[in-house]
Amino acid sequence: MVLFTKLLLAHLIGDFMLQPVKWVIHKESNKARSKYLYLHVLIHFALYLLVLWDFRLWKIAVVLTLSHLLIDLAKLFSDPWFKNKTIPFFVDQFLHILALYFCAFYTELPEHFTSFIENLNWSLVLAVVFVTFPSAIIMGKLMEPMSGQINTDHKSLPNAGKYIGIIERLFVLVFILIGRWEAIGLLITAKSVFRFNDLKESNSRKLTEYILIGTLVSFGLAILAGLWYTNYL
Repeated sequence: MVLFTKLLLAHLIGDFMLQPVKWVIHKESNKARSKYLYLHVLIHFALYLLVLWDFRLWKIAVVLTLSHLLIDLAKLFSDPWFKNKTIPFFVDQFLHILALYFCAFYTELPEHFTSFIENLNWSLVLAVVFVTFPSAIIMGKLMEPMSGQINTDHKSLPNAGKYIGIIERLFVLVFILIGRWEAIGLLITAKSVFRFNDLKESNSRKLTEYILIGTLVSFGLAILAGLWYTNYL
């Protein structure tokens, strides 16, 4: 695990700290002809050697450098196919991390993967999954009869409410798992402060009640998931 941690550190430094925006733009424009692409890859090679600090492991550095080059090239050429640019970004990062994982555990890959699956806390995975999109859909169904009575005369980001709800429920679940119930109150207070201007400007009792009900239901679903995980397993 130490080896994987070192390699991941090198990757994060190389991809996010030592890659200026100018390089990214140049790579997107020139793709395989970009000089910054190869400079970026060489920086990764140097970082891998630095964190490994053992020249006997040079093959790992070479393999990861070549894989980084190929993955970056694949991203650069496939990027125009996607309207949502976050998709190729996250796929690119996932493939990089997967390559790090394979190189870190190549001597015991089947055993390590089997152990990971066997020791995975499936109940925790279920709780986390439940408070994300399933809870968002449940929220939508519960709030649907009331949403038609709310007049919204302000613009908001697409699906912003759904993602805010998912994030807040994840926070609530984490607070319950670590036993910090008081932090949930702070989260409710923070959300109320941010919502204050919207409610003040709209001066709508229906909107205030709608937001309050939605917040309580959202927090309630997360609390139920947390209680189920901590008390009934």
